[in-house]
Amino acid sequence: MARTEVMAGLVVALALIPEAISFSILAGVDPRVGLFASFTMAVVIAFTGGRPAMISAATGAVALVIAPLARDHGLEYLLAAVVLGGVFQVLLAVSGFARLMRFIPRSVMVGFVNALAILIFTAQLPQLIDVPWLVYPMVAAGLVIIFVLPRVTNAIPAPLVSIVVLTGLTVIAGFTVPTVGGEGDLPDSLPFLALPDIPVTLETLSIIAPYALGVALVGLMESLMTAKLVDDITDTHSDKTRESWGQGVANIVTGFFGGMGGCAMIGQTMINVKSGARTRLSTFLAGVFLLILVVALGDVVAIIPMAALVAVMIFVSIATFDWHSLRTIHRMPRSETTVMLSTVAVTLLTHNLAIGVGVGVLVACVLFARRIAHLVEVTSTTDAAGTKVYSVHGALFFASSNDLYTQFDYADDPDHVVIDLSNAQVWDASTVAALDAITHKYELRGKTATVVGLSDHSADRYERHSGRLEGSH
Repeated sequence: MARTEVMAGLVVALALIPEAISFSILAGVDPRVGLFASFTMAVVIAFTGGRPAMISAATGAVALVIAPLARDHGLEYLLAAVVLGGVFQVLLAVSGFARLMRFIPRSVMVGFVNALAILIFTAQLPQLIDVPWLVYPMVAAGLVIIFVLPRVTNAIPAPLVSIVVLTGLTVIAGFTVPTVGGEGDLPDSLPFLALPDIPVTLETLSIIAPYALGVALVGLMESLMTAKLVDDITDTHSDKTRESWGQGVANIVTGFFGGMGGCAMIGQTMINVKSGARTRLSTFLAGVFLLILVVALGDVVAIIPMAALVAVMIFVSIATFDWHSLRTIHRMPRSETTVMLSTVAVTLLTHNLAIGVGVGVLVACVLFARRIAHLVEVTSTTDAAGTKVYSVHGALFFASSNDLYTQFDYADDPDHVVIDLSNAQVWDASTVAALDAITHKYELRGKTATVVGLSDHSADRYERHSGRLEGSH
């Protein structure tokens, strides 16, 4: 079993190197910043995480969130935002954020994943504009290797083979193309502990806080989604709250050690789990092997052509996109499609995954409320004593109860009216206010309206609020 964990950790480390470098470039920082982040995230989460065998490292989602901060204010502000993002994650974990994940609809999750894939792809375009013509056939060749090799063997990660082949070709043939070494410094030593060199002021906080919150939310969403996926594959349960604060601790440590932050990685986690890994050892070793490889092989990594990494990132974007959502879009309810497309559209417009998810959840809530509001039905009968009985069916809340008063015939009804809520539920104060308005309209005409049939839950809410809501009359 230990051998399986060691081999899985080595394979993941090899696969992490190109992605960590690519995500660094995506964030606009030196490759060592992403490599350090992948090392510290993996090692720390191996101890603090709630889902054994899950891989956390530098990710595209976090890179996209912090890229504008790195561009406008520099690396030190980015590191401070990562530390603050970790603090936010710990606070969110303590406040029960993991339990709130069940309120994020699947259509929002699909929109999140698709928007992430599109952003990763579009971020590669600068590497394909105004470059030597050799870059284009090299990217194409890299993609062919990445997609074809797994059909022959899975012994070695296809992205790694693609990078080795294209690097060898570049060196042997003497191609003059952009390389990793031209993108910034690579690690030549172990990461060291240091405080971000920024002024400790409210202005600094106002600059980094929005990005820190984005890192926290996007990181937790992707990590908890990945944890749920591993739970399903392995038929085991994980501690989502521990995973949430564990991610926070890992990001705090990463920020102080000069890393760009990160979260769980769906792709690398799948490699690890499908290699047979089931414990924290594989996660820990993935980080350790990664650092050993890049420090020892820094000179080799520097000559990797950028075309090879662009091919890897295009592959990541294709693999990340939920193609099934496009194939089934015509069969999905219109509301679900609207939620997914609004999540994607807002994310692409703002380049902020957290805002996209927030808008997606808001649209989902509005459409759900609108759909439920139409399920309320009011029927009326007159009993033997001449009393008019209105029977209300459905869930009564702000969206469905606002027009409730229009369902009653105040002028022509007899002197006594019964409103039967046996088949309805009172969910909020808006409904109590609507019922008060109805009974008050009858009172103005010298008639009485009695509300009956309330369940214990509904009766408790009705008795607490009835007659106390200003403006209900």
